[in-house]
Formats: sequence, structure tokens, C-alpha cells
Amino acid sequence: MIGADAHVVSIVEDLARQIAERHAVKEIRIPLLERLELYQRSSGETSDVVEKQMYTFADRDEAETLLALRPEGTPGVVRAYIEAGLDRSDPEQRFYYSGPMFRRERPQKGRFRQFHQFGVEIFGRADAACDAELLVMIDEFRRKLDLYLEFQVNSLGDEQCRPAYRAALLDWGREHLSELCEDCHQRLERNPLRLLDCKTDAKLAASAPKSLDYLCDPCASHFHTVERLLVEADVPYVVNPRLVRGLDYYTRTTFEVVSNAVGSQSAVVAGGRYDGLVEALGGAAVAGTGFAMGVERLALALDLSRASSRHEPDVALIALGEGALGTAMRLAAKLRRFDLRVEMLSPERGLKALMRRADKLGARYAIIIGDNELARGVAQVRDLRATTAPIKQREVSLDELPDVIVRIGAP
Repeated sequence: MIGADAHVVSIVEDLARQIAERHAVKEIRIPLLERLELYQRSSGETSDVVEKQMYTFADRDEAETLLALRPEGTPGVVRAYIEAGLDRSDPEQRFYYSGPMFRRERPQKGRFRQFHQFGVEIFGRADAACDAELLVMIDEFRRKLDLYLEFQVNSLGDEQCRPAYRAALLDWGREHLSELCEDCHQRLERNPLRLLDCKTDAKLAASAPKSLDYLCDPCASHFHTVERLLVEADVPYVVNPRLVRGLDYYTRTTFEVVSNAVGSQSAVVAGGRYDGLVEALGGAAVAGTGFAMGVERLALALDLSRASSRHEPDVALIALGEGALGTAMRLAAKLRRFDLRVEMLSPERGLKALMRRADKLGARYAIIIGDNELARGVAQVRDLRATTAPIKQREVSLDELPDVIVRIGAP
């Protein structure tokens, strides 16, 4: 990513950090390399991540330990949480992470082999209000960027009611075995919930049993509370009974946030509750819930022209001759203290070439300082977006210049 594209990604990451910190979430840094076993135990050996997508290799230690480039953030955060002893000493924790992930997939629009995620994980909270807060956090992000996104929610039940739903899906899959794709034939006996995740059999899956019909009373109450809190927080959502996510560790609330602007890879945020994962990885029985944002996909969903315009300089500063160069450097520093974006143009080119460069950059103003201006303590300020001559250029005192630029319209 270069220039405006990289800037849009920075906008997404910076805003996500700001919103997470406003919700009292603190940063955690996790390594790029983990033991392969961590993902096999957490994501599940039947998940696409483990079966098809991970980059793995053997270490050079005596045991030839199998390592993996991280394909997702949650398992690494859980491992770090357990190793720090927080699951027993201070279970209620709120973390956010950001960085590159790696999956061996076929690259296409919105899908890369190296991509970036921003994620939030909350431990020690089993209540529905915590699930709703995650979605409120994402909605704040959406509103701040003025994005249209659809929030889809579902519940997968827990260890009490999920086995009955799993059995119902297994029976349904066996009845429709001849209609299922080859991948679903392999998934059926090992993890029938993955049938609902299949893109090939999506139309057939519409007739499959719905998880909401199998929820026990506590799980149903939990889900209804999430719905009620989303309504009270004015977060629009739809219930998607086919939403199961592709990882084995999810339980109860699961959700995806989708955009119609990024092609077939429409999910830009995904997450849910994983109350058994900490214990499954060797920790205490601590509840957990979280989400991950696909940073590049969210950048695609933005109006790139609107976002990239923020990358254009407010001022292109032109110093004509060596004598004006020092003054121009000091002036640029003053202007930047007013949060103006200033680009110094080369002093070794002629005025016409420099004005063409200022236009190409999309600068709002060109400020010109030559020997004549320097002797009188002034600069020529040219409004590159003005259409009428009387206001297109003016002479301004160097001492007053920052205030004037701010007053006449630089953002």
C-alpha cells in the first residue's frame, strides 16, 4: 500500500484504537509466531484455517516443534492471558490488538495472504451486556466513518443445548447427503455446524434446522437481552440464523458486520462469545468474548476519494532561491503547529513547474517566497481552488500568515 491507500488503512486503525480506549480497553502485543498446536486446539482441526490456510514449518530445535504464522489474533491473546496468570489472579480484562495475519488463500479483492486485523477481547464477563457493548463499539466506529454496514447476529447455544442442535444438523445432513458438496461430506460427521458455513451449499442450507429453535432458557434469555440492548443503543441489526462462524470455539452470541462495497468478501467485522476457550487452552474457567476487524476490507468500504482527500497538503510552500529557503523552512514549521499539512517543494525548479506540481498534489494554497517578498517580509498566497481572479492571490505578512491561512479556509 502506498500513499492514499496506506493513509486510509491508518485512518481505520487509528480510529479503532481511539474508540477501544474510550471503552477502557488496553493494548496487548502478541507474536507473529505461535506453536501450531495452539490453533489446532483453539480453532478446531475441522476449520478451514487449520485444514487449508495456515503457513506452518518445523523449528530447528531438537523436537522440530511445528510453528505457524498467526492466522488470527484470539488464540494468541488467550495464551498470553493465561501465561501472565491473569485468568486466576485478575480474570476481568479488556485488550485490543492490531497487526498482520497470514492465511494461504487465493488472493482477490478484499482477501490477501497477508492482511491486517484490529481485534478486541474481553475476559471475565459472561453477561449479555458485554456482547452488546462490542457491537455498540463497532457501531460507533461505523458512525464515525459514515459507513453503511449491516449487523447480523445469532446465538449458537452452549454446552447444554448445542448438542441437540448439532444432532439435528447431523440428521439433516445425512438426509441431504447426495446434495452436499465434497467438502461437506468430510465435515458432516466431524462438525456438522460447518455445513451452514459452506458457500457452495448456501441455498440448500436455507432448509437446515435453526440454532435459535434449540436454545435452552438461559441461552434464549441471553440472546434476547443482547437484542434488547442493541435496540436501546440504537444499533440496527438483523438476525441471521445461518451464522455459525468458521471456528470451533464460538458459543452463544455470534455476529458478523458486512458491507456491500467490498465484493464477495463482504464480512468486515466478525466475532462472538467463546466461554470455553480459556479453559480449553489450559486456563481457568473464564468467559470470553471479542471481535476482529479486517482493516483492508474496511478501507475498501470507505469512500476512497473522501478519505484520500485528507492526504492532500493544505499548503505547497515554494521558496525561490537560496535566500528564501531558510525563511520558508521556519514558516513551514509554524504552519504545521496549526495542524496544517505542508509540503516543501524543490527550490531547484522554476516557478511554473512548481505551480504545476502544487496543482498535481491537490494543495489548497501555494505560498510563494522570493527575494522580493523576503526583502519586504511578505509572501504571495495563491488559492489554487478559487475561480475568480480578485481572490485568487493576495500578499500577506509573514508574521500574520498562519492566522490568515487558518481564517480563510484551510481545514
